[in-house]
Amino acid sequence: MDHDIASVGGNAPPPAPVRRRALLAFVLDLALAIVVLLAISVLAGVIWGVVRGVQLGLSGEVDPALLGSAMGQPGALAQVLIAMCGTGGAAWAVYWLRRRATPAERAHSAAAARRGATWVAAVATGVAVFLFAGGVSWLGERWGIQPTPTNLPMLEEAMVSFPLFMVVFTVLLAPAYEELLFRRVLFGRLWAAGTPWVGLLLSSIAFAFVHEMPGTTQGGWETIQLWLIYGTMGGAFAWLYRHTGTLWAPIAAHAVNNALALGIMAMPGPA
Repeated sequence: MDHDIASVGGNAPPPAPVRRRALLAFVLDLALAIVVLLAISVLAGVIWGVVRGVQLGLSGEVDPALLGSAMGQPGALAQVLIAMCGTGGAAWAVYWLRRRATPAERAHSAAAARRGATWVAAVATGVAVFLFAGGVSWLGERWGIQPTPTNLPMLEEAMVSFPLFMVVFTVLLAPAYEELLFRRVLFGRLWAAGTPWVGLLLSSIAFAFVHEMPGTTQGGWETIQLWLIYGTMGGAFAWLYRHTGTLWAPIAAHAVNNALALGIMAMPGPA
């Protein structure tokens, strides 16, 4: 993982053409990521449908004329795998096509990763983000706002049936590809153009929207609360990336946050 070296030196604001080109590139990066994500997700869904149809057909327990209605929806594990392939594939595609690291960036990132302060900052940020989310949720409950993240039922079901896979997915895989897309590619694009705070804001908004699309299963205040949590998380990870100079730091912070959240999810509820 790598460090973005700003292309505009000093504290002087970048020229307007540089800012415009960076914003246009940001939009193109995001659009490409969305297109790839949707394409891979649709393809993965089709593959699941074919496999499921063959399984039902070979079982002989379903009338071929009723095969379509008998297939149902993908289970929790299949949904997680489809999401993983879609988002992970989008992240790697945009990275390789649009913002691959140079040898100098890799060397800078490796040097930053060898500093103990980098990992202290990463763990502290991960814990702080988790506590912030918990505090916002606690305040929301006091005001009668109790959102349920759209992906939570799927994750809870998968966690019961496939706990080891979910630990690997939640703590290792998802932080890696999400940070690659939202921090390295999207935030890094505007950071390198000399507008890091614009990059922090826009990439955090994109991070929040991808995690909780408006008009799904939440009410207005519930959606705003989730956006606040996800947006703050994205902003904290972008700040950490810039502060430490290595993408490994926000990946580690993201992993710490997810591990804590997974631990809470796995705790038995009240009898």
